[in-house]
Amino acid sequence: MNAAPAPVSPPSDPLQLGSHTLSGRLIVGTGKYASPEQMVACLDASGAEVVTVAVRRERLIDSAGKSLLDYLDLSRYTILPNTAGCFSAEDAVRVARLGREILDGLENPGAEWVKIEVLADKKTLLPDPLGTLEATEQLVADGFKVLCYTTDDPVTAKRLKDAGATSVMPAGSPIGSGQGVLNPNNLRICLEYLKENDPDYPVICDAGVGTPSDVAIAMELGCDGVLLNTGIAGASDPLAMAHAMRHACIAGRLGFKAGRIPKKLYATASSPEEGTIAGE
Repeated sequence: MNAAPAPVSPPSDPLQLGSHTLSGRLIVGTGKYASPEQMVACLDASGAEVVTVAVRRERLIDSAGKSLLDYLDLSRYTILPNTAGCFSAEDAVRVARLGREILDGLENPGAEWVKIEVLADKKTLLPDPLGTLEATEQLVADGFKVLCYTTDDPVTAKRLKDAGATSVMPAGSPIGSGQGVLNPNNLRICLEYLKENDPDYPVICDAGVGTPSDVAIAMELGCDGVLLNTGIAGASDPLAMAHAMRHACIAGRLGFKAGRIPKKLYATASSPEEGTIAGE
């Protein structure tokens, strides 16, 4: 009896984000977990090398006065500080600089970059496009590598890239909504605009994905990565979902690179007709 073939590992397909080279394409958040221990287990299961952390004090420090960073293995993870909870460019710039100061002190390589969020209101948590552009311009001038959370509007996405953003990160749907990629056509246009004459420019789908199929869809459209938090932390079994999201990201990327078959109106036989036994 022949032995089963050994499993085949996915080919090396690193993601370049500024000066950071990642072997995986899933970035995960650290919020909303039931406990720090659950968070640590899920981060491990996700396979992520980069984890994003909100650096506003009320989000970074728990009720016992302990920092979220105390639970993370800073020799393993590159921290991506984010400006979640900021509603003005001024506030986002201040928080970004705080994140750089904290990570510089910890000698973590994430000190040089920031995920910028400038929100329009507390109900929708949609980005303020003008505030986001203003903050991006200031932080780029200040030496940051800026990853921009934005809407799926292609014009805004192009302006953020022109302002010097290291990566533009259009939302699939509103933060934490779990609605998935609501407008794949807009995401396709964002990808077209951002990668025109620059095919390696990194575009990451950020926010709204709730299931592994959502992650796979974003990757199959051509996104270079996915950033998510609630889809894992809010699941009934966060640990199982972390494993699922990891594999969905890999599958979606491989599917995109493999090239899907064209859609057709009518059936096409998958078995050849040549050499078949003729009927009586």
